Amino acid sequence: MLNNYIQKISQLESFEKSDIICDEFTVEKSGNMNIIYAPHNEHINIFAKILVVGICPGWTQTQIAYKTASDGIKSGLEISEIQKQCKFNSRFAGSMRKNLIDMLDELSLNKYLNIQTCAQLFDEKCTLLHTTSIIPYPVFINGKNYTGHAPDILKNKILTGYAEKYFYPEAEHFKTALIIPLGKSVDEVLKDICIKGILKPENILFKFPHTSGANGHRNRQFEENREYFNLTIQNYFK
Repeated sequence: MLNNYIQKISQLESFEKSDIICDEFTVEKSGNMNIIYAPHNEHINIFAKILVVGICPGWTQTQIAYKTASDGIKSGLEISEIQKQCKFNSRFAGSMRKNLIDMLDELSLNKYLNIQTCAQLFDEKCTLLHTTSIIPYPVFINGKNYTGHAPDILKNKILTGYAEKYFYPEAEHFKTALIIPLGKSVDEVLKDICIKGILKPENILFKFPHTSGANGHRNRQFEENREYFNLTIQNYFK
């Protein structure tokens, strides 16, 4: 898809919401829901041991991806390299990434992976990690980040279509990975994938909280399920 948007991205002079959440970058619109193109889910690290799955890219990640793509185009980089840099620079950027790293270190995932901290998964040990989203593109409801509800992904024909077209085939690459879904709405989709036989439920940390700073219940949710998370990780690495 990036090939289709290179010219438009190269013409951007700023990267505000009004520059990006607009008709030029809209891939689908229905009622109060607007799905925008963004280039940061086009690189897939099929060799990753850890797969972290979000709902869809948020505005912060989208803005970073557009800036990264613009810089790459101006530098004359190959499409594949631009896609890779968009992924690395924008994946769970901001407080989401810090909260995720802190939780994974608390579960000693870094020790199972023989690294000092899970922060390295976003740096020198990035080959161990793949991050992705159920919906590959940013979804905005009334101009705000889609949270996975109202509508529910599996109850909305458009969103289900994007999940089945993009995420379900991508998940085929990660049958043996440890999978960390961020939030209840991602859980529901992964349960559906398990029913279809694409993934194994024992490899998935169900009930893992969404690590967004907007989720004020994330620490309580984490503590309530810590024992289950530890046991799942322990069994996985056996």
